[in-house]
Amino acid sequence: MKHSPSHSVIHPDAKIGSNVTIGPFCYIDGDVVIGDNTWIGPNVTIFDGARIGDDVKIFPGAVISGIPQDLKFEGEVTTAEIGSGSTIREYVTVNRGTKYAGKTVVGESCLLMAYVHVAHDCLLGNNVILANNVTLAGHVEIADWAILEGLVAVQQFTKIGGHSFIAGGSLVRKNVPPFIKAAREPLSYVGVNHVGLKRRSFTSEQINHIHEIYRILFVKGHNITNAINEINDTVASTPEREAILSFIKEADSGIVKGFQQINGSLYED
Repeated sequence: MKHSPSHSVIHPDAKIGSNVTIGPFCYIDGDVVIGDNTWIGPNVTIFDGARIGDDVKIFPGAVISGIPQDLKFEGEVTTAEIGSGSTIREYVTVNRGTKYAGKTVVGESCLLMAYVHVAHDCLLGNNVILANNVTLAGHVEIADWAILEGLVAVQQFTKIGGHSFIAGGSLVRKNVPPFIKAAREPLSYVGVNHVGLKRRSFTSEQINHIHEIYRILFVKGHNITNAINEINDTVASTPEREAILSFIKEADSGIVKGFQQINGSLYED
């Protein structure tokens, strides 16, 4: 451990890796694991059940692995995992899991900006970005490379697909499929996330293929069953197609609709 200031309280049973920096006025419980080269700023609280990877940065005021804000929680032993290379900014709270999933997970190379709240049993993939004041209720699942802009609030048990982008201030009450942009109220499909996909080296052919799938789903006026039938009949099978269809199949509570489906007007980027 690089620094262990006397004005921090660090339980002797905490497992702390090499070259870890711990700032002043921190509290670290006993059932805690912290990986190598991690930096923990001042006034950070890390409770029992925290499992923090290598090269993580945790900024002042963050609270990791607090007990769930769930009246059904009965003190069961659970964890809150922070993947290697992730950054946890000021006053973020990541609560540990309940017996439902046993853990809350923030994947590798994620960025959680200031005042983000990640509730119990949430599962975040890798390279997820949650901007300032994003709030996740319990049991939310967010796949790799998704971006949620500031002040987004996500209802419990909601799933957000990979490479999706949700506009600031949105209320997410339905599942958001992969590769799309979602905005407006109620939250709606407003186009394919072209910019994000290009940044991650998706080809124009792949993006156009995704666009055709969502044109059938959201623009042509089909219900979900007929849209899926047309996609299966007319769109070549690719990893992107299968990811979209699999997401829809597993979205028990339904997915967002197209803005034109809600308002009777055509809107698509």
